[in-house]
Amino acid sequence: MNRSTGLSRRLFLVRGAQAGAGLTLGLSLPMKILAADGVTGATGKNSDTRLDANAFVAITPDNRVIITIKHLEMGQGTYTGLATIVADEMDAAWEQVEAVSAPADKDKYKNLALGVQITGGSNAIRNSWTQMREAGAAARHMLLAAAAEQWQVPVGELSARSGEVIHAASGRRASYGELGTAAATQSVPDEVALKEPGDFTLIGKQQLPRKDTGKVDGSARFTQDVQWRGMLTAVVAHPPTFGGKVERFDAGEARKMPGVKAVLEIPTGVAVLAETFWQAQKAKNALAVEWDNSAGSGLSSGKLYAEYRELTGKPGLEAQSEGDAEAALAEGDSLEAFYEFPYIAHAAMEPMNCVVKKTDGGVQMWYGCQSQTWDQQAVAEVFGIRPEQVEIQTLYAGGSFGRRATLDGNYAREAAEIAKAYGKAVPIKLVWSREDDMTGGYYRPLYVHRVRATLDDQGGIDAWHQRIAGQSIFRAGPDKVDRTTVEGATGMPYTAANLQVEVHNTQELVTPHFWRSVAHTHTAYVAETFIDELAHKAGRDPVEFRLDLLGDHPRHAGVLKLAADKGGWGKSLPDGHFQGIAVHKSFETYVAELAEIARGEDGKFRVVRVTCAVDCGVAVNPDVIRQQMQGGIGFGLSAALFSEVTIENGRPQQDNFDSFQVLRMRHMPAVDVHIVPSAEAPTGVGEPGTPVVAPAVANALFAATGKRFRRLPFGKEVFSI
Repeated sequence: MNRSTGLSRRLFLVRGAQAGAGLTLGLSLPMKILAADGVTGATGKNSDTRLDANAFVAITPDNRVIITIKHLEMGQGTYTGLATIVADEMDAAWEQVEAVSAPADKDKYKNLALGVQITGGSNAIRNSWTQMREAGAAARHMLLAAAAEQWQVPVGELSARSGEVIHAASGRRASYGELGTAAATQSVPDEVALKEPGDFTLIGKQQLPRKDTGKVDGSARFTQDVQWRGMLTAVVAHPPTFGGKVERFDAGEARKMPGVKAVLEIPTGVAVLAETFWQAQKAKNALAVEWDNSAGSGLSSGKLYAEYRELTGKPGLEAQSEGDAEAALAEGDSLEAFYEFPYIAHAAMEPMNCVVKKTDGGVQMWYGCQSQTWDQQAVAEVFGIRPEQVEIQTLYAGGSFGRRATLDGNYAREAAEIAKAYGKAVPIKLVWSREDDMTGGYYRPLYVHRVRATLDDQGGIDAWHQRIAGQSIFRAGPDKVDRTTVEGATGMPYTAANLQVEVHNTQELVTPHFWRSVAHTHTAYVAETFIDELAHKAGRDPVEFRLDLLGDHPRHAGVLKLAADKGGWGKSLPDGHFQGIAVHKSFETYVAELAEIARGEDGKFRVVRVTCAVDCGVAVNPDVIRQQMQGGIGFGLSAALFSEVTIENGRPQQDNFDSFQVLRMRHMPAVDVHIVPSAEAPTGVGEPGTPVVAPAVANALFAATGKRFRRLPFGKEVFSI
């Protein structure tokens, strides 16, 4: 049976219609992004071919169902997932559905979990599940009501299927497009009936074509596709070191070069504006800039590791405390380990870029915007205007992994600074080179962990004591725990009689930032490799040891058993092959991965197979879930095997893919993904696959070598590059 639900505040459905334009449901927001000179939105259609309103659901006379998506599409399948939820509750045909990006408006399109308009935390589906279901169900209700009124039949005699309303008794049927204008006159219902899972027609189904396939045929619009008549391209000479600043510069030669329009000093460096990117880049290379690099002269990765290691020997800020871990450790035969994790860049395939244009009424921007609210605030601050005067057209992004959602606006602010300094009302496209992107900071911070643990007489964990030292992404002071440092360490699922987690927040010139799965990238590694070490100390099978300690966590245990079973844990392997396993919960999703590695003739290893089990509640799009697990595993393997940024005298030593190694196709193992059937509300899948693979591989390395690996990446000495 269907269940009724009162329309929640989260939906805020309002009704609006244009004469002859069909049905428009959603959040009425009369912000119209200009489409002159070929600048287009995410669908590649100019605004005069679309409804002139922004809404969750719109239906056009030509029978298109346009679903407005408030989250950035950066490859994770958000357009497909959210559109699936709405279309299923609407009973729309998948082929008539289009997904478009929402305008920047935090009051109407905010992330319900975070309170601002932003995409992150693997919660696009999770926080929009009910909201988007209600939007679709309300549209369906109004279409049925319109048909009932036109045909003078009871609503109860009508049904909806594949974009049509049907009256079986008379054989009458009408498309949603034909009913749109009439439906727009209907009242928004106070309650709507949501489907039971058994009635889903799209949710949970395989092989729905994704709604971002324009990336394949070239119709998708990225920042680099934005072209305006008279537009200038800007590049910036940034300080080579963290904390560096311009002392003086000579732009004489640069200003003489073809196409150059201006050379400007801005807070982040020296900007060059030219007619094309290559003209701007050549002029940038001709600049003679003297930098004051004194602030970062003593900053180095090696020094930070030493300082942080020393910090973990001192009491820190308490993040979690149960029992008396120190006393229990003093009495038992404890294990101790130090773990080190480097700075890591996001290395998205599309470096940072942004188009900005100052107008009489404010500012207009076009780019793959991940944090509309934060960017609006930053740009408004530059120009001294209100955030709502900053209009943002969110385009596709070529990856992000957290990089595009910055607390301070970063590259969006920089684009605004350039436009303000130039002073002319022309569009300016800021383009960062790969080197700018790689050396520009906003890294996953460098961390050191110290962990001690002891077993009780029954082979369980008597005490677990963990200290973490590293930069606080939220710049928390010494008296406040930053969850982005400790998540995954606090709330550990394994039963421990005495548990203590402490943290030391540090402040450095290197800008820290969210990186795919945030703290889980290091806390999962520590937990799952150290648990493995405890299992071997106890003389136990690592899977059985974990299961005994997961009595109160059946979903952890479920994915662990599934991965072990599907991956052939404990079964004979070919010569030179070894297995390791790990399980972790992040972003409310449970993932276990079994990694199989093989030793080559050169004595080095390669990862040949990863078996992944995932419990993410209702599987809205199973194919997308598999893709995200596969992609997350590849991303995590990059960090495990190769990727790191090292700092020397304040300067990043890696500036492109020749020095910052990432996974190549030849390194990617076969990945088998098994999704646990579930009726629980859906949870995140964009990040949870990433943290689990590194400890699984490390545990396989122990099985092969008898050595524990406590610093990432493993490097070319261990793995074939």
